[in-house]
Amino acid sequence: MTVKVVTWNVNGIRAREDEFLRLLDEEKPDVAMLQETKATAEQLPASLYGLLGLPAYHSIWHGSAGYSGVSVHLRKDVFERPRDAHPPFDFETRVAEAHAVKKSGEPFVFVSMYLPNGGKDYQAKLAFMRALATYPDDLVRRLRADATFATENIVVAGDLNVARAEMDVHETERKPRATGQRPEERKLFEQFLAAGLVDVCRTLAPEDRELFTWWPYWNEQRARNVGWRIDYVLATRALAARAKESRVRRDFGTSDHAPVVVTFDP
Repeated sequence: MTVKVVTWNVNGIRAREDEFLRLLDEEKPDVAMLQETKATAEQLPASLYGLLGLPAYHSIWHGSAGYSGVSVHLRKDVFERPRDAHPPFDFETRVAEAHAVKKSGEPFVFVSMYLPNGGKDYQAKLAFMRALATYPDDLVRRLRADATFATENIVVAGDLNVARAEMDVHETERKPRATGQRPEERKLFEQFLAAGLVDVCRTLAPEDRELFTWWPYWNEQRARNVGWRIDYVLATRALAARAKESRVRRDFGTSDHAPVVVTFDP
């Protein structure tokens, strides 16, 4: 059975409630991960509230009032109820881990992540990214310490606020000192990947220079596809080798980010 993963920075779940429900209906993902939800569980609309809000999904909401926030949602007919966790470097409700077991018995960890953009506190962004360099190994060690949940099936997805390379930014938007494009950010991103993760979407489309996931709201940038690729699906190497399709739904929704869809083979 395939596993379909969707990740989307909604830029406010209360403003995109209907769109999120429509995305679930259209894609029917096994796993959905959101970023920048900008709401506590108590602030969610009635249709999304807490662990009981989505009838077909187990849900983990990790949010702050009006800022940041992430969530993970797993289909109940595919996964047992997940356990949630957060790494030590998490702050401002930016990281949620769902430790989940498929009904077939195969364990997974799905991590919804929203990196600081660095515009207001660039040093905090760099500190967060330095912690990422050891995160995959630390996570695997934590999992191996639990004899009932040893797995290397790990997916990290979300808005990572770094355009990994020049080709991940439209040529008219390339600015060497722009936050999100700076050499030190890209170096730290590569260290994160070198710890055992694969950039699934780029691996499946290595030459696509129009693969963007975020666009400024002004000057019809989205309609003209003048954007950046800052939303990712990363996976451990063995799991990444099972990825068969990735799509960016550029025409979906009113967030400044598009949903990213990746499907893994059994």
